[in-house]
Amino acid sequence: MTILLIIIGMSLVTMIPRVIPAFVVEKLQFRPWINRWLSAIPYAALGALIFPGIMTVIPDQPMVGIVGGIVAIVLATFGLNVVLVVIGAIATVFLMTM
Repeated sequence: MTILLIIIGMSLVTMIPRVIPAFVVEKLQFRPWINRWLSAIPYAALGALIFPGIMTVIPDQPMVGIVGGIVAIVLATFGLNVVLVVIGAIATVFLMTM
């Protein structure tokens, strides 16, 4: 019984900080420049998560990851589906390591 209460308590502590902003931010009105800045955050976070992985695909050969990243950027520029962009980058890295 104690374990169940601990699990429920931990789930509530985790869930509350994630759910509250969804309801609070919806009611707030920001200035246009703040909205532009906030809309850029997901791209910046995604770049910060992806770039180190690109550089360390093969530790001895960072160019393989860089070429795969460039292929992904080019495919994304053409407006392809995200799945196709990822498959294209993976195929490029795979072909370069053969």
